[in-house]
Amino acid sequence: MKKAADAAEDASNSRPFEIAARSGFAVSGILHVLIGVIAAQLAFGSGGEADVSGAIAQLASQPFGPLLLWVCFAACAALALWQLTNAIFGHRRQKHPKISKRLSEAGQAIVFAGLALTIMSFAVGKAKNSRESTSDGTATLMQAPFGVALLVAVGAAIMITGIVFAVRGFTRSFKKDLVLSPHESARNFQVGVGTVGYVAKGIALLLVGLLVVIATVTARPEQSTGLDGSLKALKEQPYGPYLLAAVAIGLIAYGLFLMVKAKTMRT
Repeated sequence: MKKAADAAEDASNSRPFEIAARSGFAVSGILHVLIGVIAAQLAFGSGGEADVSGAIAQLASQPFGPLLLWVCFAACAALALWQLTNAIFGHRRQKHPKISKRLSEAGQAIVFAGLALTIMSFAVGKAKNSRESTSDGTATLMQAPFGVALLVAVGAAIMITGIVFAVRGFTRSFKKDLVLSPHESARNFQVGVGTVGYVAKGIALLLVGLLVVIATVTARPEQSTGLDGSLKALKEQPYGPYLLAAVAIGLIAYGLFLMVKAKTMRT
């Protein structure tokens, strides 16, 4: 068992695998930039789906789109595997490894595995509208035993995650995950896009979780519409287009931060 664990750890620490895994952050960054661009277009009256599905569809429409999707899938799958390996084997030599670190890595493994599967569904031509999928999933769970309680818990968890993201942005605690540039201008860029990006991502997650809770409590699953529906609901509020434009800029900033993280993440 120990030999297998050592082999898994050595594989996860290999330079080619690390490069492939880091590319997953870059892919997520590109998708966040595209979501931000679509959200900005929505703020000024254009259409589109401001969520992962909409962003992946944009990639698929580019020249060599199918090949691009498979490359993105491989990068996200590698990152999911890297995070999972780190969560299981990556802290064995530490006397008192933090359980929160393991849980964070396991959570990221799940997130990027889901992203990889979503990209693959587009690559093989079986993509689903994420807004409709979210509403349908909410409706199905509401009919299940303890489904309402589970949905409220999920919505609350998403909201708490959003608050954590926003706090990380305001406190700039994300800096400990990066190798900051010795050059002031580059370092300011790293910190700037991280600060704005984390706060905007937190706001977006808070809205998504809030809609899940509202849809569950009011027994209207069609209101649970994921990120796209949350951003469009934001636009309907007083000063909504301006608020949506601000969040869009923040999502673009978060995408740029993830690209920076792909290169400068501390390991």
